[in-house]
Amino acid sequence: MMNWEKLLSSDRFDSSKKENSSPESFRSEFEIDYDRIIFSAPFRNLQDKTQVFPLPENDFVHTRLTHSLEVSSVGRSLGKSAGEYLINKYPNLAEKGIHSSDFGAIVAAAALAHDIGNPPFGHAGEEAISDFFKHHPYGFIWRTHVKPHEWDDLTNFEGNSQGFRMLVSKDNGLKLSYATLAAFTKYPRPSHIFKRDHNRRSQKKFGFFTDQQKDYAQLASELGLTKINAECWLRHPLAFLVEAADDICYSIIDLEDGCTMGLVSIEQTIELLAEILGDKFKPEKLEKYKTDSQKLAILRAMTIGSLISEAVEAFCANEEAILSGDFDKALTDIIPSAKPLEKISHLSVKKIYRSKPVLEKEAAGFQVLEGLLEVFSKALNHKFYQTELYSGKDKSILRLLPEDFPLDGWEIKVNPYPLLRALVDFISGMTDRYALSLYRRVKGISLPAT
Repeated sequence: MMNWEKLLSSDRFDSSKKENSSPESFRSEFEIDYDRIIFSAPFRNLQDKTQVFPLPENDFVHTRLTHSLEVSSVGRSLGKSAGEYLINKYPNLAEKGIHSSDFGAIVAAAALAHDIGNPPFGHAGEEAISDFFKHHPYGFIWRTHVKPHEWDDLTNFEGNSQGFRMLVSKDNGLKLSYATLAAFTKYPRPSHIFKRDHNRRSQKKFGFFTDQQKDYAQLASELGLTKINAECWLRHPLAFLVEAADDICYSIIDLEDGCTMGLVSIEQTIELLAEILGDKFKPEKLEKYKTDSQKLAILRAMTIGSLISEAVEAFCANEEAILSGDFDKALTDIIPSAKPLEKISHLSVKKIYRSKPVLEKEAAGFQVLEGLLEVFSKALNHKFYQTELYSGKDKSILRLLPEDFPLDGWEIKVNPYPLLRALVDFISGMTDRYALSLYRRVKGISLPAT
């Protein structure tokens, strides 16, 4: 069984020496994690990445940045509340200098980074990258040049895995603590495990690519995470709280955005939120607020507060089963408000996620990412494999790649996987607007201003 003292290790990949070793320091190791994430360029780029409504023109809907900040806020509340329970249950934690705020800081940091690997245009962007390698001639052309597990990575792009890759990168990683990285990893399995256990929530998706599998194995060993089989682990317990924070926020706030955009009526929105609040909902008090936005704001705050309490209670009730691996479900699937949340989910799919504005812009996202991958992949293939086709156009295209892009080296001919991973890093790291702008330029649709 996993134990909390080991699970809360603040050690890091790069150094055995703590940067916050002074007892007088005003920041814990986990607060340092949070600060590193919030000041990083990949996190800042989330301000122009799709949440629900791609390239939003309405100031009131959420981007990935505002969503991540809100998930982190909810995550801190979940972690700190659960931490208070755990500190009381396990007195040895307090004796080791562990506080309830440490649990809150870990969950807050992991939740802050939970979408950091998402490509432009949201989930449509994930599918666009996968489909390019599965179906496009200049994507599928690499099939015979990489290993089977590497091909699984390329044809099954996953934002969670891309996020882990970014966070542990030897060159540009944020050097986060083992505990925060493990709490971030909701799906501790590699991409090539297709026969997953459908009864385990932690195997719904995958959390790291082939070239990061050793990294995850190392942090899992350091934290004492239990192995399910040769390549899959149990979740870090705090990953359940990170997941709950995300589930709570996107369920309630996507509904709020849908109402703001006129896709869901205010009456239906109030009815759904009131079902979660139960006796706490007082329609007469709601009438004191003059505007729909004010009514939505107060209901959203109350609903999220209620869901936080339910999720913490569910976590604490199942804490020992989580440590042993006997519990592996989403907390929001077992709380009293599970059915109302399911209603919200069904409504959101029908009226928000499949609404015409969303689908139109997602379709544009497919076109943009496929177009960018085609142009760069074609040029790379001509340079290293079909050299007789390597043209001046290809050379100009490759000059648009980042300065540190691995264009040189004989090993590319032997195994182009690192090259392709770097290309996916480049494309997936773009903001929505930059991807659209670059697409227009490389396709000759528009020219940069002179």
